[in-house]
Amino acid sequence: MQGLISFLKGLGAARLAAMFAVTVALMGFFAFVIMRVTTPQMTTLFTDLTVEDSSAIIKDLERQAIPYEIKNEGAAIMVPKDKVTRLRMKLAEGGLPKGGGVGYEIFDKSDALGTTSFVQNINHLRALEGELARTIRALDRVQSARVHLVLPERPLFSRETPEPSASIVVRVRGTLDQQQVRAIRHVVASAVNGLKPTRVSIVDEAGQLLADGASDPNAETAAGDERRTAFEKRMRNQVEAIVSSVVGSGRARVQLTADFDYNKVTQTSDQFDPEGRVLRSSQTREEQSQSGAADGQVTVNNELPGNQGQGNAANAKDQSKKSEETNNYEISRITKTEVTEAGRVNRISVAVLVDGSYSKNEKGEQVYAQRPKEELDRIATLVRSAIGFDQKRGDQVEVVNLKFAEGPAAPPAAEPTGLLGALQFTKDDVMHVIELGVMMLLGLVVVFMVIRPLVRRILASEPAAPALPPAGMMALPDNVTVAADGTTLIPATGANMIDVATIQGQVHAQSVHRVGELADRNPNETAAIVRQWLQEPA
Repeated sequence: MQGLISFLKGLGAARLAAMFAVTVALMGFFAFVIMRVTTPQMTTLFTDLTVEDSSAIIKDLERQAIPYEIKNEGAAIMVPKDKVTRLRMKLAEGGLPKGGGVGYEIFDKSDALGTTSFVQNINHLRALEGELARTIRALDRVQSARVHLVLPERPLFSRETPEPSASIVVRVRGTLDQQQVRAIRHVVASAVNGLKPTRVSIVDEAGQLLADGASDPNAETAAGDERRTAFEKRMRNQVEAIVSSVVGSGRARVQLTADFDYNKVTQTSDQFDPEGRVLRSSQTREEQSQSGAADGQVTVNNELPGNQGQGNAANAKDQSKKSEETNNYEISRITKTEVTEAGRVNRISVAVLVDGSYSKNEKGEQVYAQRPKEELDRIATLVRSAIGFDQKRGDQVEVVNLKFAEGPAAPPAAEPTGLLGALQFTKDDVMHVIELGVMMLLGLVVVFMVIRPLVRRILASEPAAPALPPAGMMALPDNVTVAADGTTLIPATGANMIDVATIQGQVHAQSVHRVGELADRNPNETAAIVRQWLQEPA
């Protein structure tokens, strides 16, 4: 300890302060490097959060003592990458994030005993709007949604009931097509009793009206146009897929036009078959009568019953018999009613543009070549089969081979194989490794270029003063000599670059200091030397 204390005293206050400052700086730098290296890699937990969801998630993370970072004013939360999956499942168990709306969970903790009917109706309306907003957000391209429902009550003594209406404000990624807008309208209308799809209006975040809430008299025409557009898109994708598989991806352009008939036709026809008879009913009737007379005289005697023997053989009798038969037949009849719905395809026209083939010559340059006619005919045959070609309907298919303005696309980069493919480094992993490498390199530069020279300079001891020579001689540097007359001789060489004045001052100061010490230690010898100098001749 005494040696350490003496060593520290020998360093001096300035050196101790410098050593303390270097030590503090070194500890701070390495603490920053260690904290930066050991900090876990952060990744996104949730984005597009509302203030309510963000505060609830942060509270839960603080309860679990999990580090987090807030981005975009609380709209995004970052957590360690190795805990993302577990945290998402844990938060989903607690119903987070809720999406900034209130659903049917509003009735979970409500006190129904002291709640009025007005409050219950308001809560039911809020819950219905929140559930519809969550359903709409589940659709593709929809980031957020707000739903406002108007459910009017039927006035007393009124025969007519006011129709409900709804307004929806959506925030989307990109744009919504008409089919998706119609889907949103029908979803909302189906969830609210008495609400019609035409009474639902939709607006995007830019204020653009996507669907009008008023009754649309041209709804059928709009639906027909949407049906035609969807049909053309589906058929075009099918044709482009089958052609691209032959000529290559991106080397074919397909345009398809369909002519639809939106007239609704109802036709009724009756057909009778005279050869096809069916007995419907049959009726038979028979009549028989008999009459007679005597001499043509009518007397009382002749009419008596007992006067039978008095008649003569000449009496004549009349008999008649009648038979009648009636048959009714039913002729076969066919009644046919045909209803042709609107939206029949009258004709389909397809135009297919394909690029040629490319090959490399001896110099490595790409050479364009036209496709043979046989290949174009086979492509046309495939297109006809894909669209259901009907010549009687007037369908047309044209396949043309022309050179595209842009060259073929570059082949995709091969996926890494071997060790890199097994590790499957992502962009974040690569950036983290680069950051660690930069921090390590910076640490080495600070150690070897800054700290090491400072430590050497601080710990370097002062050079020991040379021993005082015998009386009459002074300690001088190796390259400095003293002439016989006492003049200091310093070689002026350009290699040494020695400041003569500085060295002479140091030599004189050291000499005076040493002489004073010797005089104090040996006063007798000093006095003898001075007497000897005085006795010497001038």
